[in-house]
Order: sequence, then C-alpha cells, then structure tokens
Amino acid sequence: MADSRSQTVSQSQASSAGHQPRKRLWRPFITVLFTMFPVVAAMLVYQLDSFDPAPLPIHELGQAPVVVSLPNDRMLQGAELLGVGELQGPEDIAYDPTANVVYTGCHDGWIKRVRFSDSVVENFVNTHGRPLGLALGHNKEIIVADAYKGLLNISKDGEVELLTDEADGHKFKLTDGVDIADNGMIYFTDASYKYNLNEDIWDILEGKPHGRFMSFDPVTRKTDVLVSHLYFANGVAVSPNQDHAIFCETVMRRCRKYYIKGSKQGGLETFIDDLPGFPDNIKYDGDGHYWIALPSANSVPLDIAFRYPFIRKVMAIAMKYIGRLPTEKDAGVLVVDLEGKPVAHYHDHRLSMITSGMKIGNRVYCGSVRHPHILKLDLAKENLWLSSTITMQ
Repeated sequence: MADSRSQTVSQSQASSAGHQPRKRLWRPFITVLFTMFPVVAAMLVYQLDSFDPAPLPIHELGQAPVVVSLPNDRMLQGAELLGVGELQGPEDIAYDPTANVVYTGCHDGWIKRVRFSDSVVENFVNTHGRPLGLALGHNKEIIVADAYKGLLNISKDGEVELLTDEADGHKFKLTDGVDIADNGMIYFTDASYKYNLNEDIWDILEGKPHGRFMSFDPVTRKTDVLVSHLYFANGVAVSPNQDHAIFCETVMRRCRKYYIKGSKQGGLETFIDDLPGFPDNIKYDGDGHYWIALPSANSVPLDIAFRYPFIRKVMAIAMKYIGRLPTEKDAGVLVVDLEGKPVAHYHDHRLSMITSGMKIGNRVYCGSVRHPHILKLDLAKENLWLSSTITMQ
C-alpha cells in the first residue's frame, strides 16, 4: 500500500512538473495580447473613423507670435463683472452712446441691454436663434449676425427682420461677425457653410476653408461673397476712413484687410498675423485702435495639432468618446493701431473664451460666448492704458 501511494504521488508530481512549463509558455503570449489589444483597437477606430482632416497652409501660419511688453497679464485683478447670472454667454457688444447702454446677444436667444447708469440688465428681443456679432445701425437698429438665423435687422421697436441667410447657393451655417459702413453697407462673415455653431470644433479640426466674408446692400437687398475659402471667418470692423474692412480668420491666427473702395477696391492684404492667440471679434474704438478679442492663447500642443492632420483626427476621435478637451486658456484682448502694429495686450492665464472687447471711455468691456457676465476693466483706475515697447521673437 505504501509503495502504491508513493508511486501515485511520484506520478502526480511528475505530471504537475510536466504542466508547469506549458503554463509559463502561455504567460508571455497573454501579456502581449493584453498589451497589444488597446493599440490594435485604437488603430482600427482611427482607420474606420470617417473624419478626414486636411493639411493647413503651414507656410501661412507663421513662426513665433508677435510679443508685446505687457501692461497687464493679470486682467482679472481689478476687473468687475456685470450682469452676473443674467447674461448667459454675452458673445459680442454694441454700444449706443445716446442711451448709454450696451446691447449683447446671449445663448438663450435674448438680446439684452445693460444700462451703464446702474448696471441693470433688460430683455430687448429674442431672435430664437443664437445672436453672435452685433452692430448699431444708423437709425438705432441692431444688426445681428445670428449663428442659426442669418443676418438680422432688429428695429429700435424690437421688430425682427431677416436680411439674408444664403449666398451663391450656400445657406449660412454659422453667421458670425458684422459691422456697418457709413454708407449703410453691411459687412459680415459666415464662419462656415458646412458646420453650425454646435459643430464649430469640427470645422476647426477639419482644417478646410468653409468661411466667407460678405456684404449685404440694404437698398438692393443683394448679398455678395467678397472673399471665400477662409479658415473660420470671424469678427469684422470697417476702418475709420471707410476704404477697407478688417476681418478675423481664427484658425490662421490673423486678421486680413479687404479694400471696399478706392484704387485698391477688391484687394486683399494681411493686416496682422502671428497673433498670440486665436482672434474672434474686432472693434474699432474711435481713438485710433482696434481691439481684437483672443478667446485662447496659442500653445505648443495646439500649434502642433494645426500642423499635423493626424493629430487633429486623434483629437476629434477623443472628443467623440470623452467630450471636448479644455484647451482654451490665457484669453484677453490685443490692441493694435491703424497699421496693425501691437500696442497693448490685456490677458490672464485664468481667463478663457473672451470673444469681444470694446473700449468705451477709459473702460474696456469684454463679452464671452461661455461665461455668464460681461467683464469691465477700468484702465484709468488701474493705470493700465500705457504705451508699450514691441519686440519680435
């Protein structure tokens, strides 16, 4: 019996010893399988995803951005917030000096008035769309670039009229910036004829020029496309001498000048490029300066993404599964003179999505497509309106 048990134990040990090497052989294979599976899955998702970003004109993106000796890189210090909780995403601002109020368009479709005398916020009219760019007309009407509705005219009595919502066979998908010349001609942008406001990030990541700069003649009711193939066309400002209009091209970090009359009429030039951020609205202050809102500063990761389409595709896929990545930071406003030379830069690393900046008197009022207030900065009080020395790096 003892010999039998001994023999059985010996056989069991031998069998166990025989199986042990086989288990060890499987372990590296299983480890490799579990390591490679996410990589293979990611490659399949990348290959099967239909989103197809295009190369951007890298030679036009410039190198290092213009740098200004900063009078204020802590813009939030000393700033006041107007209409907190009553203004949902006040994207742009139009000032009526007669009534001493500013108009702003909000996320819920309301165009609201903010009285300077007591900072009271009043409802004016609801477009039932998403009002973005605003301009005060010659008869106190408000001209609105509504992202979903098109170009609107809102009378001083609150009556809404659609002026135009298509050009050259393409409906506007993202009517964005607007300004009015002294002769009544309206200049405006459609950021994209392919993507709407809720899809704007796809237009930016796709890297294809769907934007247009246009004019609308209120007498003939004619809409003309003046410049097409723009990379997210944005804010507009007519020059004080009325011979050209400036519009922002967000993705390319530049503003361009289009001649609307004179010997250069129809000509297109660069007004300023290599901006330190991505431009949104642009406003002339009546005092020899343009104020360019920068919702976000540029960064090394963003710069690399704009230069390489496959990185933008990876970003797009990631957004589909985990949501939009928080890339916007260090927002503010850049001040340039009539020749496009930088004068001052007000910003703060804690700020994001500043989409408009307007200087009224000694104060700057900044709107935001995201935040629930207008930011007010008193330049005289904070001793901020200073001349700056410009350097190029």
